[in-house]
Amino acid sequence: MGKILITGAAGFIGSTLSKKLVLDGYKVIGIDNLNDYYSVTLKTDRLEQLKNENFTFYKADLENNKEITNIFSTEKPDVVVNLAAQAGVRYSLENPRAYIDSNIVGYLNILEACRHSVVKHLIYASSSSVYGANTSLPFSVHDNIDHPLSLYAATKKANELMAHTYSNLYNIPTTGLRFFTVYGPWGRPDMALFMFTKNILEGKPIDVFNNGEMMRDFTYVDDIVEAISRLIDKPAKPNPEWTGESPDPGTSYAPYQIYNIGNNSPVKLLDFIEAIEEKTGKKAIKNYMPLQAGDVPATYANVEDLFRDLDFQPQTNIKDGVGKFVEWYVDYYGVKL
Repeated sequence: MGKILITGAAGFIGSTLSKKLVLDGYKVIGIDNLNDYYSVTLKTDRLEQLKNENFTFYKADLENNKEITNIFSTEKPDVVVNLAAQAGVRYSLENPRAYIDSNIVGYLNILEACRHSVVKHLIYASSSSVYGANTSLPFSVHDNIDHPLSLYAATKKANELMAHTYSNLYNIPTTGLRFFTVYGPWGRPDMALFMFTKNILEGKPIDVFNNGEMMRDFTYVDDIVEAISRLIDKPAKPNPEWTGESPDPGTSYAPYQIYNIGNNSPVKLLDFIEAIEEKTGKKAIKNYMPLQAGDVPATYANVEDLFRDLDFQPQTNIKDGVGKFVEWYVDYYGVKL
C-alpha cells in the first residue's frame, strides 16, 4: 500500500478520510495547523480517533514553505490529498486575507512540494461555490465557471487553474473535487447542520436564509471519503479528444480532471430542518432572513463523470445522514433528548 499525505487532517473531511485510509491499510501522513477558526478541542478530539502506527501527524502551516518542504522531503508521499483551506463563504466577507494566505499561498507551496517530490497524484478540494452565477442546473464540470460570487469561490477556482498549470508544465496528475454541502458526524460548528441542531436542542432561534427558499445538494461525509479513496490509485489522464477550438473546462490535454461530488438530489432547506426536528423531537424557532451576499439559492451536482469513472455515486439520504449527525452530536456533547 502507498503512503498518502493529507493536509487538513484534523478537519471534518480530512480526519474522516484519514481514518478510512488507515483502516484500508495505507500509511497516512497528516498535516494541520490546528488554528482557532473554530474549536481546537474538536480538532484534537478528531485526531485522537486517528492514533495508529500507520498515522503520523505534523502540526504545520501550509503557508510555511520551509516546513512543508521538509515534511515532503522526509516522508516522500506517493499521493497527496489537499483538504486544508480557509473554509466558509460568509467568513470570506469578513476576513478575505485569510483566504489568500491559506487557499492561494499555502496551495502553491503544496504544488511546489508535489513538483519537487515527484508525487504520483495530487487530489485537491474545490467547491460547488465555483459555479457562482451559473443557474444552469444540474451543475456540470463541463460548464463555464467564470463568475464566482465570493472570494472563497474565487480562490477555489484559482486552485483549479493553478493545478492545470502544474499538470501542463510538470506532468503532475491533478484531480479537483467540487464538494457539494458536506455534512455528517464530526462536522464543523460553522456549518448549517451543526448550528441548527445546537440551537434547536437549546430552544434558540435558527437563521433561515432566503426565507427558506434554498436548495442544497447535501452530501454525506462517508460518501465523500469513499469517492476520494477510489480516486487514490486513479491518477488523472489526458483527454485525447480535448481540443483548444472548443475547450472542455472539466478535462484537458494534460493529466487534469475535475469531478463533482454531490448527492445528485437537491433538498429544500426547510425539509433539511424538518429532518433535524424529527430526529431531535423538537421544533425549530425559525428566523427568516434574506439571501446573504455570496450565497446562491440552489446547488445541484451532475455526477455522471464520477459514476462513469468510479462506478460510484453518493446516495445517503437526508433522513439517515442527519440522524447519524444528531446521534453523534448528542453523544459528543452529552445532551439529553
